[in-house]
Amino acid sequence: MSIDKSALRDAATLVVLRRDLPDGPAVLMGMRGAGAAFMPSKYVFPGGARDAGDSNIALAAPLPETCAKRLAQETEADLGPALAVTAIRELWEETGLILGTPGTWQGDIPTDWAGFAATGHRPSAAGLRFFFRAITPPGRPRRFDARFFLVEASELASDPDDFSRACDELSHLHWVSLPQARALNLPFITEVVLAEVEAQLTSGPPATIPFFDNRGPRATFARLG
Repeated sequence: MSIDKSALRDAATLVVLRRDLPDGPAVLMGMRGAGAAFMPSKYVFPGGARDAGDSNIALAAPLPETCAKRLAQETEADLGPALAVTAIRELWEETGLILGTPGTWQGDIPTDWAGFAATGHRPSAAGLRFFFRAITPPGRPRRFDARFFLVEASELASDPDDFSRACDELSHLHWVSLPQARALNLPFITEVVLAEVEAQLTSGPPATIPFFDNRGPRATFARLG
């Protein structure tokens, strides 16, 4: 049976914020390949679609309560824990960075988590903060219901400059200051997310979460409280 690749898929994106660099606050970004079906040659944050197996991965620490409640809004199922797992898995696969706590896995380890588990860590969502949601408009070759998480680089359990274990999905992985990021070749929604990150650095976490909703025939904007 063929798969409709344009069907809406749940996804998670992780914005890792670093504050110890001389040029000021920076985020981790990489460039997608020129032949990619979705956002070719664009600079993006680590992230990707939720895998069915993500629901079966136990977190060493759960999402903060407020984040979990916001993730459950405007959603048919409670996908919060699975989306947190997706974000951590994609960060590991695309950058080789570890967001987790020391611990031993129980039972069989899924193939796509074998490398992560071999580092002696289990995934932890304690440092994640859900802060943005956007659904890809109709008519695109790939469509995602993407939840964006923010995490401080200080939460990483690995060297933030060591990308040696990354896959080749993203090239030119580097920490880029927020002003410099604006000069990169960015998707529109990434520009919007960067603006939200900059605003939160000034005013702190918002009382509600921006939600660009393209599920229906007309685009709408809402806020998740």
